[in-house]
Amino acid sequence: MPEIKVPVFSESVSEGTLLSWSKKPGDAVTRGDILAEIETDKVVLEVTALQDGVLESIAKQEGDTVLSEEVLGVLGEAGSAPAPAADPESGPIAGETSAGGTASQPDSQPSGQAAGTLGGTGTLPPAARKIVAENNLDAAQIQGTGPKGNITKQDAALASQGGGTDQGPQSAAEPASARASEAKAPAASAPVPSGPRAEQRVPMTRIRQRIAERLKEVQNTAAILTTFNEVNMQPSMDLRKKYQDQFVAKHGVKLGFMSLFVRAATEALRAFPNVNASIDGKDIIYHGFYDLGIAVASERGLVVPILRDTDAMNLADIEKAIAAFAAKAKAGKLTMDDMSGGTFSITNGGTFGSMMSTPIINQPQSAILGMHNIIERPIAQNGQVVIAPMMYLALSYDHRIIDGKEAVQFLVMIKNLLEDPARMLLDL
Repeated sequence: MPEIKVPVFSESVSEGTLLSWSKKPGDAVTRGDILAEIETDKVVLEVTALQDGVLESIAKQEGDTVLSEEVLGVLGEAGSAPAPAADPESGPIAGETSAGGTASQPDSQPSGQAAGTLGGTGTLPPAARKIVAENNLDAAQIQGTGPKGNITKQDAALASQGGGTDQGPQSAAEPASARASEAKAPAASAPVPSGPRAEQRVPMTRIRQRIAERLKEVQNTAAILTTFNEVNMQPSMDLRKKYQDQFVAKHGVKLGFMSLFVRAATEALRAFPNVNASIDGKDIIYHGFYDLGIAVASERGLVVPILRDTDAMNLADIEKAIAAFAAKAKAGKLTMDDMSGGTFSITNGGTFGSMMSTPIINQPQSAILGMHNIIERPIAQNGQVVIAPMMYLALSYDHRIIDGKEAVQFLVMIKNLLEDPARMLLDL
């Protein structure tokens, strides 16, 4: 019988966590069906069926640590009977039935709750079920934050400490700048402790652990410095307004500011190759290509998918690629290939209302561009005080490889291109 295996991890990923099973032993499976989800320190991977059949047995439970190409279960032929679960003490997975066709239930299961089910509000994996049983919790009152509303081990742990019940994710307020750009901030997933001076201890997800490790590693390794400038966004806004309808009609996607920034950054990287380079030991690697990472906020944390060969992309190509990445991030379907590599990054804190920040480099890259909120401010223009839509720009860079003069000139070039966008579109 064919084995169900963990997908091959990239060299930088050693292990993952089995988040959930989408099928239970005995369920019919069609080729291409999602069988399970695995969280690594970079992405959430889907394990799909390679052929039609029946899920014969499972070798790993939800919450277990899994290795690359490790066996998760067995896929049998249609009509075959399911084998017993690998760990009988942990109980069945969500909705699993015994040989007699009735759902098995631990003795300590709260009354009124079938093992692994929540009456349509989500599913209860074994790790979470154990916490629910030990603390005599009502699983129906726990808000699941996992895929498809599943209750995770963290959700159950929060509920056992007096928080997490009857509490859905808190919606983040949408700033005026986000509304102006038709972008929305993702819902905050952090639970809110209840009661006076309440505290909650929640294990980090693998992705959050990796983010923390990488950010600290950057601060310990790179000589990070940030330079600032400001850009008058009126010319870019006028260009966008003038051609928006024609752009949408021809390309089927809206013209946003990010594509203009990607084009401007690419041109500036051409002019200042050190900003597009990286350090490897005592060597400097100069890249003859331009792969730009675009920071995207997802429910599982910040992810940075890569736009490859941006020097060969037009504005429509960039907008379509960014939209595709945003959709994949929202659905949790970004792959390791989507986020591997990159020679430079751009992050847009202005989407959430940020006026100014010092972004952290995404190593092994040597610099990152920070965009911010567009605010109307008085400026001096041709001897007159006028009101203009201004944005602060920030360039954080590794001073080991990039001199201050280069960093400043790089940022000034981006400013000049955005204040006269026809120059970069006409290749002047």
